[in-house]
Amino acid sequence: MSDSSIRYAAPGRINLIGEHTDYNLGFALPIALPQRTVVTFTPDGSEAITVGSDHADRSVRIPLDTAPGGVAGWAGYVAGVMWALRQSGHPVPGGAMSITSDVEMGSGLASSAALECAALGAIASAAGVRIDPKEQARLAQRAENDYVGAPTGLLDQLASLFGEPSTALLVDFRDLTIAPVGFDPDAGGVALLLIDSRARHRHAGGDYAARRASCERAAAALKSSLREVQDRGPSALAAVTDPVDARRARHVLTENRRVLDLVAALGDSDFTEAGRIFTASHVSMRDDFEITTEHIDLIADTATRAGALGARMTGGGFGGCVIALVPGDRAEAVGEAVRRAVRDAGFEQPVITRTRAAAGAGPCG
Repeated sequence: MSDSSIRYAAPGRINLIGEHTDYNLGFALPIALPQRTVVTFTPDGSEAITVGSDHADRSVRIPLDTAPGGVAGWAGYVAGVMWALRQSGHPVPGGAMSITSDVEMGSGLASSAALECAALGAIASAAGVRIDPKEQARLAQRAENDYVGAPTGLLDQLASLFGEPSTALLVDFRDLTIAPVGFDPDAGGVALLLIDSRARHRHAGGDYAARRASCERAAAALKSSLREVQDRGPSALAAVTDPVDARRARHVLTENRRVLDLVAALGDSDFTEAGRIFTASHVSMRDDFEITTEHIDLIADTATRAGALGARMTGGGFGGCVIALVPGDRAEAVGEAVRRAVRDAGFEQPVITRTRAAAGAGPCG
């Protein structure tokens, strides 16, 4: 690494609760993960950034004046950040960029947001530009929405940028406030298990977009955002005549309530109640929002039957990961029960790790 090189890291995230609430102006409660994407950027005064990754066979040359449609695949996230920065009037120097990451791609751990935030931090640092973290999140989201074409909310970027050790982040997407919530289950003798199903999802596909469109139709029928009717509960959805749209909206309203209930449970260090809320969230995602899969349901149900306090899918859906709160002395037994059930069903073996809340994005030495 040369003297002029910048190294910047950003973590993946898991969402403890609050799925598909972000673009509905609701609440979510993510944590940053220990797994990180590290970008090393060496500016050289050229008219492009040439980017390579430890997950790719060849490097990609991205012109500084790249525009949506110019770069596809994994490098599109870097190109999107470059485009979003320039669109906002920020300088983007040419140079060479290398990427290393242990945030598993396609697993629902926000590998794309980790890459966006790390690349953005490195480029801005090299250009000598200071950007407010919330504006960084918006720029990274713009890269993903308008360059890559994935209609995601701000949850992933905010979690990656604002994460703190032993802390969850209560995000209110109506006014974009972020409040720290203590989250240290290990101190209470409870393990947070991250169960990677190894079933990969694709957000840029139609399923995520279809759920978002359904929520937008429900909001249009109500003549307000789903957040505005939050305090009235599911009975407020009587004006939504399409039964599928009504179910989607019911998930959002009940999920927002579960986020706040989980914050209260964590405030009391009541992990039994927290586990119950996890499981209720999974049921809502399965039955009302319909974003789980048979594979994911098997993992969550098996974990709970084997002694977990609760379990739920985390992330946008259609694959990815399950999280479970498990008494520390049951963690091995729950993991083994999940592996056995998944093996018997003929699915790929999951990767099960004990995880924790970690620090957010920043420069690294």
